[in-house]
Amino acid sequence: MNKYLRQLFTAVVALFVILGLSSTIIMAVRANALNNDPRNARSLYHQLGAYRGAILASDGTVMAKSEPVNDAFKYLRTYSNGPLYAPVTGFFSINQTADRGLEASRSMLLNGEADSLIWQRAKAMLTGTTNQGASIETSIDPKLQQVAYDQLGTRDGAAVAIEVNTGRILAMVSTPSYDPNKLATHDAKAASQAYNELSAGQNSPLINRATSQLYPPGSTFKTIVASAALETGDYQTDTKIPAGSSYTLPGTATQLPNDEAQADGVNGQISLQEAVAWSSNTAFAQLGVKLGASKVSDMATKLGFGSTITIDGTESTGTPMTATASTFPSDPTDDKLALASIGQGDTTATPLQMAMVAQAIANNGKLMQPTLVDRVRAADLTVLSQTKPQTMANAFSKDSADKLTTMMESVVTEANPQLAIDGIKVAVKTGTAQIGTDNSAIDGWVIGFAPADNPQIAVAVLVHNTDVYGSLAAGPIMRAMMQEALQQ
Repeated sequence: MNKYLRQLFTAVVALFVILGLSSTIIMAVRANALNNDPRNARSLYHQLGAYRGAILASDGTVMAKSEPVNDAFKYLRTYSNGPLYAPVTGFFSINQTADRGLEASRSMLLNGEADSLIWQRAKAMLTGTTNQGASIETSIDPKLQQVAYDQLGTRDGAAVAIEVNTGRILAMVSTPSYDPNKLATHDAKAASQAYNELSAGQNSPLINRATSQLYPPGSTFKTIVASAALETGDYQTDTKIPAGSSYTLPGTATQLPNDEAQADGVNGQISLQEAVAWSSNTAFAQLGVKLGASKVSDMATKLGFGSTITIDGTESTGTPMTATASTFPSDPTDDKLALASIGQGDTTATPLQMAMVAQAIANNGKLMQPTLVDRVRAADLTVLSQTKPQTMANAFSKDSADKLTTMMESVVTEANPQLAIDGIKVAVKTGTAQIGTDNSAIDGWVIGFAPADNPQIAVAVLVHNTDVYGSLAAGPIMRAMMQEALQQ
């Protein structure tokens, strides 16, 4: 009899252990996954029934807020001027987990569930009031955002503006865009249909082209090669380097030409400054090969290439908002290095990355961490957190930055006077990357900053799949953005 009791006792203990383990797995290990499962109706009602905090522009303009409604979910997320701010806000939907923008990166704060809001939750529970999420105050300048959005219009592209000394993102536009209100509707069928339509195809407007799409940066990458050359100490703005009207890629029969006769130099030589001003392909292809892949790659890495860049948020606040890692080829052969050095071949970058390059040059070689959020406030307006500027890297010296600035000013004064702004010195590098079958289309680029003698704003603009040079496709957009920012 004792034997059977022992066996029964052992079985009961084993069952309790199994029950304890399964409960632990469900309540702890798989808690986040189960909460985020769209089939979890209780979680869905809990999230949509919460008063989600507002997302605000730098001047207090409301980009997203929760409004009370007379249905089972209690609150409806609404987006003012939704397509304008969609790359920044992301969306909050009845049947799609927030996976982009601030709705994802600050989700726990917005819905009031973050650890930092524990006293707010306790107070709401004791008083019987509705628990309210925190509000997110961003660095976005609505007027600058609007100018960039209007200038891009119906074109496929992106524009980013960064405050030089801090890394604060002042504008981040991606076109074509989408209206988050269509995804926020409480009509599950309509929301699902809208998501399926928006997410279809490679050109989905849900893709933030400023941070999540890679493009060949074209001649804007020459600023990185020039900075690598200057840092060796062997090159100055007036140093003569090999150029010519055409360059045969090493080990091949492929000829690399220039687009402008002025880029050829004289007797096969051109100064580094003139090579930048006239965007000499033959000069920079040869310069990249002369410097070697290691020096060019090292400089690109210091400026952010090769690493995913976190723009906002942590695992404790939601799903961090990140930018796809820009790329420079590893151990390329000399022919591929030559192409990579002019921003073609295997070199790719996001518009945010190239805005960061411009920001670093404008900031004496100091690359700042890009940020979107200035501060977070609880419902009682107390400040929960405030973002402080952080240096990502000291990419190159102030002396190199000053020389790069001089060379980039000559891009405007010598080659592209249409990009000049009255009474303001502007430093610019244009880019025209060939894409498509038989190089039949163009990614038009421009990066720059102003005022060149006291930099305030750094800008990158990309127009994808165009048919004109970057100076003509992206240049006017950059100029309009700079004018708007500097007149405020």
